[in-house]
Amino acid sequence: METGAAATAFWPHHLVSIRDFAPPEVRSVLDLAALLKQRPADFRGALAGKQMVLFFEKPSLRTRLTFEAGMASLGGVSFFVDQTASRLGARESLSDIAHNLERWVDVVVLRTFDHATVETMAAHACIPVVNALSNVEHPCQALADYFTLQERFGDLRKLKLAYVGDGNNVSHSLLLTCACLGSTIRMATPPGYEPAPQVIADAREIARETGARIELGSDPEAAVHGADAVYTDVWASMGQEKEAEERAAVFAPYQVNEDLMHAAAEHAVFMHCLPAHRGAEVTDAVIDSPRAVVFDQAESRLHVQKAILLLLLGGGMSRFPRRSAHA
Repeated sequence: METGAAATAFWPHHLVSIRDFAPPEVRSVLDLAALLKQRPADFRGALAGKQMVLFFEKPSLRTRLTFEAGMASLGGVSFFVDQTASRLGARESLSDIAHNLERWVDVVVLRTFDHATVETMAAHACIPVVNALSNVEHPCQALADYFTLQERFGDLRKLKLAYVGDGNNVSHSLLLTCACLGSTIRMATPPGYEPAPQVIADAREIARETGARIELGSDPEAAVHGADAVYTDVWASMGQEKEAEERAAVFAPYQVNEDLMHAAAEHAVFMHCLPAHRGAEVTDAVIDSPRAVVFDQAESRLHVQKAILLLLLGGGMSRFPRRSAHA
């Protein structure tokens, strides 16, 4: 990994969206994650003296613990602020919060309902801001998913990932990550539940540079046919609980069950970002089968987020940016 001024100039300031990383930078995250997984002892102390604060408006198991464990293993410390009772910005402006935080800590990790919260914090903070989930994207999850696939299959340019279900934040980040890596994704969503048009347009623009293939439709069996991996997510995300009953009826034909998995390649794996609603988007027979790599995905969160922290904070270098001149 580069050190010094060159590394600082190469890496973007924030990870609000996968779009913040150029295709070579996405590949570098996966390469560094592999090195961190193989040789964790070599990186102990890499972020000694660095401090991370996590503000979470939504509950979390994997995201919180993998960030905290990852930072600790790199020699840094973490502070968790539970925002589930009140949204960030309710008590004071996000800009004021940002200008306070940049004087105390080195990186801010946000898990929010509104993507604009992450964008606003990043716009005002002179320290890195990481999106740990918003209603628009889940970049850390998608990077971990493709790291899992790289470990399993090798060359991601030859990989075909089928995503079946809601065109949600996870699907957005998978589309953009696939595009950066020159891979292939086939996505089947019910009419009216497609990914956001701007995300599709951005992914297609990146794909023209990398040679990635992006195929969108509404037929789950067509999407899964011959795929190397089959991915699904919950039908109603956090904040959409009132729509759960309506969505259950709409998404029923998109359940990943043994019949649908038979359409995939014989070696295909099953993926889910968790937590899963068993019996809804996926059956027990699939998620508990040897084909499921859901816990590999969960482990990958640790290695990938360590890589993100190292690259954004420039492990061992002087403080990333100059502090703002806010009075």
